[in-house]
Amino acid sequence: MLTFDFMKLFKIIFWVLWRIWFYILVTGIILILFPLLVISILKEEWYPFFFKLARFWARSILFGMGFYVKLEQEQALEPGKSYMLVANHTSMTDIMLMLSVIKNPFVFVGKKELVKIPLFGFFYKRTCILVDRNNSKSRSAVFERAQKRLNQGLSICIFPEGMVPDDESILLEEFKDGAFRLAIDHQIPIIPITFADNKKRFSYTFFSGSPGLMRAKIHSFIDTKGCTNDDKKQLNEKARNVILNQLIAYIK
Repeated sequence: MLTFDFMKLFKIIFWVLWRIWFYILVTGIILILFPLLVISILKEEWYPFFFKLARFWARSILFGMGFYVKLEQEQALEPGKSYMLVANHTSMTDIMLMLSVIKNPFVFVGKKELVKIPLFGFFYKRTCILVDRNNSKSRSAVFERAQKRLNQGLSICIFPEGMVPDDESILLEEFKDGAFRLAIDHQIPIIPITFADNKKRFSYTFFSGSPGLMRAKIHSFIDTKGCTNDDKKQLNEKARNVILNQLIAYIK
């Protein structure tokens, strides 16, 4: 005799409604802030104001989804100083968590495809540095736009894995060199950041996830003073090992 699994049905209903609620939050808060957001992108020098609005948007989404953030810092960021922020990438909530834990205004380097997301894409296109990973000219142009932002005193955030792997069993992909080349060019510190729970809480698998704790750790900065382009691979491996070792420690 077949028995009906009510718990499984409940989980499926929860996941569907919860995912829908996520997109309602993402869009709804943008609509509420829309007039201020539009004003904040009219001039590049007003970006710090946009960044404050973006942080409010991100924190509201995390709170609304039932996530609570626990931040651990080995070293504090100095106000007004530029950094290269690098973190592991496993979830759509990585953007929100990064905005939530970093107070220094920064600009994301992100994939061009996100421009297609209604409403979110409108502001994403105008405030982030977009890259088409299949176009070598686009990748080169990223460095020019990033240099301009760094010269304005902002920081840059790159998820150096490049994309979220389809295989969720992969703990951490190899890092691409772009972030480390930029950090060397501008002699700015690299800040490795580990996101421990985003994959568990809200992965790209639709029927998965749950409200709960999101841990983030800001590691000690990696100095680039005196480094040259020949050192980028070493810096790459050092930053990746810091994040990978922390992820393994969280699992244990």
